[in-house]
Amino acid sequence: MSELSSPKKITIHTDGACDGNPGPGGWAAVLRYDAHVREIAGGEPATTNNRMELQAAISALLAVKETCEITVFTDSEYLRQGITEWLPRWRANNWRTVDRKPVKNEDLWRQLYEITSRHQVTWQWLKGHAGHPDNELCDELARAEVVKIRRHYAPEKLAALRVDFISSREPNRGQGSLL
Repeated sequence: MSELSSPKKITIHTDGACDGNPGPGGWAAVLRYDAHVREIAGGEPATTNNRMELQAAISALLAVKETCEITVFTDSEYLRQGITEWLPRWRANNWRTVDRKPVKNEDLWRQLYEITSRHQVTWQWLKGHAGHPDNELCDELARAEVVKIRRHYAPEKLAALRVDFISSREPNRGQGSLL
């Protein structure tokens, strides 16, 4: 009989950034396992801060290839409350809020739900810009992604992408919030 080993314990810090909301955005994560550290980051030319917060968590969890015990630290109440409190109700209500409106960022919430089911995940909120080294590093990496995007795209192109993004997110143009 083989002895079952306990899963690896990984710590992840995540952050998202957006220059304008919507606007160009970046996300980042720092993954730690024992002495191993991995930094990942990316961005989108037209997005929201909340989407970048979600994308940071999704990308970090996708980077973990085997089932693990994971603690995710985020400075986003939207992310933490969404995954720990709101998501079960959204799923039970066919991805509708208590007000019967479609859940914003449903595509990312669905993806995050599916990925978290592969692991034992604990979600922790921490205050942003409070000097925590990994949170500060994530913030710096996410903001660097925004800078890369601004360098890559002409302002006119970013403006056009923003308009397209807004149009694609609003089923009833001009009504409601993008976030």
